[in-house]
Amino acid sequence: MKKRYCSIMAVMAVAALSAVTVSGCGKSADKAGSAGEVYVYNWGEYIDEDVKAEFEEETGIKVIYDMFETNEEMYPVIEAGGVKYDAVCPSDYMIQKMIENQMLAEINFDNIPNIKEIDPKYMDMSKSFDPDNKYSVPYCWGTVGILYNTSMVAPEDAPTKWSDLWDEKFKDNILMQDSVRDAFMVALKSLGYSMNTTNEAEIAEARDLLIKQKPLVQAYVIDQVRDKMIGNEAAIGVIYSGEAIYTQQENPNLEYVIPKEGSNLWIDSWVIPKNAEHKENAEKFINFLCRPDIALMNFEYITYSTPNTAARELIEDESIRNSKIAFPDLSTVPNLETFQYLGTKNDEVYNELWNKVKSK
Repeated sequence: MKKRYCSIMAVMAVAALSAVTVSGCGKSADKAGSAGEVYVYNWGEYIDEDVKAEFEEETGIKVIYDMFETNEEMYPVIEAGGVKYDAVCPSDYMIQKMIENQMLAEINFDNIPNIKEIDPKYMDMSKSFDPDNKYSVPYCWGTVGILYNTSMVAPEDAPTKWSDLWDEKFKDNILMQDSVRDAFMVALKSLGYSMNTTNEAEIAEARDLLIKQKPLVQAYVIDQVRDKMIGNEAAIGVIYSGEAIYTQQENPNLEYVIPKEGSNLWIDSWVIPKNAEHKENAEKFINFLCRPDIALMNFEYITYSTPNTAARELIEDESIRNSKIAFPDLSTVPNLETFQYLGTKNDEVYNELWNKVKSK
């Protein structure tokens, strides 16, 4: 869910538009072209550029590539259909929404023999949003946790719980995710509730807790959490596990912990929109990404956990291959949940209460 984004993102089209042109960090797409192309829509910095080049060289299929910043920006573009993308990489709950709204095509797995390289446990996890594993192929996965700077946080003050983000000692040194579901996840988990709750009283309690926390927060950020933590600009921040791996490579004083109350276990997967004009090319592209050597290239570039068993075995650095951040033993982490799509009404409730938090 949450990824290394482009530094400059174009304003995305809204659902009401019947035709769209999307720009992603300098690249653009107008409409699908010949059968020798595949139109791909992905998060920024979420694929190794050499992977795209190698796919083109091996297959002769030209990759037309655009990027988005959030699931919520991606969705109306696909819904409008002005650009007929062939392969898209949403997150779990958004895939569920797209399935429920009949926006996705069933994947022909005969064209994706490399699906065998995906660890079955991630296919099982995917059933929480793709019950029959018909529409999606896992690409990356991870957790959300707390990153803290050991040069700024005393050992006895090291955070272990979400509730530590309400500790006055961290005033003006806390970075929160500028995302409605992520922010509410932190508050709901700290209260002992499900991050997928639709109980309005529980959501309101989480709102009040976030408002109480706000004077302690230095900033609400997305990708900036990475740069601020690397630069020692904050002591503690909410971050995705893949980002945590990258930040540790840049600043060895940073440590990552999954809070005791539980957290978000997320999966980003490849899907094919129903209006895709190059479906078989999309399946070739997805199959290529499932090849172990290619999955390894992507892992080494984006540092987000791969669900590809053989790719993990190919990681030469033993400390990374056995990293508890990249590949935690999920059986030892309590109360992990995957975000669910909660429906339009509940989305409106969350958004309304998040707006109240931000406006205080």
